[in-house]
Amino acid sequence: QGQLVESGGGSVQAGGSLRLSCAASGYIHSINVMGWYRQAPGKQRELVASMHVSGNKVYADAVRDRFVISRDNKKNTWHLQMNSLKSEDTAVYYCAATTAWGKNWGPGTQVTVSS
Repeated sequence: QGQLVESGGGSVQAGGSLRLSCAASGYIHSINVMGWYRQAPGKQRELVASMHVSGNKVYADAVRDRFVISRDNKKNTWHLQMNSLKSEDTAVYYCAATTAWGKNWGPGTQVTVSS
């Protein structure tokens, strides 16, 4: 399996925007699904958005119409554009890549939204 590195996290006021990026490297097998997950303190990790290599996208109800997942094929990178952020979006955000060998994770990036 390869490596994933997230970037773009930080602190923002409610109503603001952030763009997360995930750079994948060293993958021998094709990445079939690219995803973003988050884990807030005291809560389980949850899916935020995912995108199949076919282009099909899935969003959590809590972020639908506010977040957009996209990819840059040339750079083997995918992004999560987060708009209209709310305090409840505060969490560590992880990118994930699923291949024929399974799923692996980036180390995570903190997103803090203050009200």
